[in-house]
Amino acid sequence: MEPWVYLAPALAVLGALLVYPLYQLVLVSFYDYRQPQVTGAEPLRFSGWENYRTLLGDPQFWEVLGNTVVFAGACVTGTIAVGGCLAVLATRLSAWVRTLLFLVALGAWATPAVTGSAVWLFLFDPSLGPVNQALVGLGLTGFEGHSWTYTKWSAFGLVLSQVVWCSFPFVMVTLYAGIRAIPGEVIEAARLDGASTGRVALSVMLPMLRPAMAVVTIQSIIWDFKIFTQIYIMTGGGGIAGQNLVLNVYAYQQAFASGQYGLGSAIGVVTTALLLVISLVYLRALRRQGEVL
Repeated sequence: MEPWVYLAPALAVLGALLVYPLYQLVLVSFYDYRQPQVTGAEPLRFSGWENYRTLLGDPQFWEVLGNTVVFAGACVTGTIAVGGCLAVLATRLSAWVRTLLFLVALGAWATPAVTGSAVWLFLFDPSLGPVNQALVGLGLTGFEGHSWTYTKWSAFGLVLSQVVWCSFPFVMVTLYAGIRAIPGEVIEAARLDGASTGRVALSVMLPMLRPAMAVVTIQSIIWDFKIFTQIYIMTGGGGIAGQNLVLNVYAYQQAFASGQYGLGSAIGVVTTALLLVISLVYLRALRRQGEVL
């Protein structure tokens, strides 16, 4: 009983900040809740599963869901790859170089998403962007006036690069701490047994880093699956004809641009459910491998 007494304040805060809003989100998704209901011009009408049937029967929803899964998967993979490589590199650097690397990386992490998106748009601006100017200077004249946000996958790639840039520091610092926590005797014993550097990394270090990898992977999945700001700013609200829509931007359009708050809430519920399922499947897979989390 005593542990629950100490946990009660934290649970109360979580209930107020998480459980109640989630309850309201689910509740609104079962109503026909539009602008007339918001203003009181029409009574609130319970519609049951109608919003979900509308959503699941909309081909655009499935296209947006596919965009979200592919984009989030690429962001997670890129973030972990860059952060992991830099974490390993940091263990081989001198103290002052490593400190400089961490300061620069944390500066990128601390940059607000709006500011980072604006900077990235300037860097890749068709006319004034230094990236296009540098590519043209290298003889790639096809990039003169090139718009990186015009085509679907080019725009997604541009946003992906910005997301990786602002997200890799968390992965780098977490994995660096995990690498430093590995006993040196274990690595030395593997090397004395004739293991190469690659074999030590794959067979010794990586298994011992699984708890840290679980943390950064789940965090990255949650962050990247629900990205809104970068997509909305860098593609102008979802790209040409909505080609760069992801679930959060799609929910915003339905709820606030179209005034269909019930439908927007249903999209939010589906997004939350997908994130919970993905996280639980990943944790279950780790438990089957014998990891204690």
